[in-house]
Amino acid sequence: MTTMNDTRLGTQGPSVFPIALGCMGMGAGSWYGDSDEAESIATIHEAIERGVNVLDTGDFYSMGRNELLVGKAIRDRRDKVLLSVKFGALRGPDGAHLGYDARPAATKNALAHSLTRLGVDHIDIYRPARLDPNVPIEDTVGAIADLVKAGYVRHIALSEVGVETIRRAASVHPICDVQLEYALVSRSVEARILPVLHELGIAMTAYGVLSRGLLTGAKPTGGRDIRAHLPRFSADNAEKNDQLVDALARMAAKKGVSPAQLAIAWVRAKGVAQGVMILPTLGARTRRQLADTLSSLEVSLSQTEVAELEAAVPASQVAGTRYAAAGMATLDSER
Repeated sequence: MTTMNDTRLGTQGPSVFPIALGCMGMGAGSWYGDSDEAESIATIHEAIERGVNVLDTGDFYSMGRNELLVGKAIRDRRDKVLLSVKFGALRGPDGAHLGYDARPAATKNALAHSLTRLGVDHIDIYRPARLDPNVPIEDTVGAIADLVKAGYVRHIALSEVGVETIRRAASVHPICDVQLEYALVSRSVEARILPVLHELGIAMTAYGVLSRGLLTGAKPTGGRDIRAHLPRFSADNAEKNDQLVDALARMAAKKGVSPAQLAIAWVRAKGVAQGVMILPTLGARTRRQLADTLSSLEVSLSQTEVAELEAAVPASQVAGTRYAAAGMATLDSER
């Protein structure tokens, strides 16, 4: 078992291992294409043995099948994990995205089904996947607060929301963390959001730390791979972004680490510099990928090295937005 000091997820949150396991890419129907369920479960078990205690999923991942997989994996390990669950995204039977529903009744209904699929009696960290533009955030957080009082939820969190929404939510109930995309080439949260998280004692759960594999040179594996539909992976943009990938590889080789290790270490170093606890959430789908991910904890960066890395891989030079226009329009964090 890896020995690492646990870190608190914000001033109001639980004690967590310094890296979380993102489960979105696991099992059948994943947005990155199908993966082997047995290997996914073995990866979750290995992560738990190595000390990882936050498992991140969503009730809409693989149309609920991801929660079923996670539930199966933790059946005899519930006391060793913290379940972080997103809700609110609506899906059609054909997999189409139909918007978001974070009304109080819908929130409580979503939780009831997540508890059933996961086979548990409570969720440790519960968050709306996006801001529902038709529902005041106070109403959504108030509904989750009712679930906290009833014992069905332990901590309330948010995802992809901006400064005003964070402040309004925190006025209703303590928020432990906000899930945001953060990577060398995705740094829009730095100017306004990170300072507010520092002020309010809220942590950040960082996803997309490797920019969905872009920073390590990964390419979409087919039409069912969500990356095939993301602007940064389109043919023209991918060719331009390869220059950033090559620059990161050179910097990693100079330090004697892998590009992934360096990119993860950068995120953790930025949290220290900004005074915000940042929990990188990495979507390892195999035990080999998990080992590579956890090895990043052995890499530390000085502020000089951070500055050199940012100069070599400038976020301003990345080609393409992180989502297509329709997806970007749902991000309160980008407003």
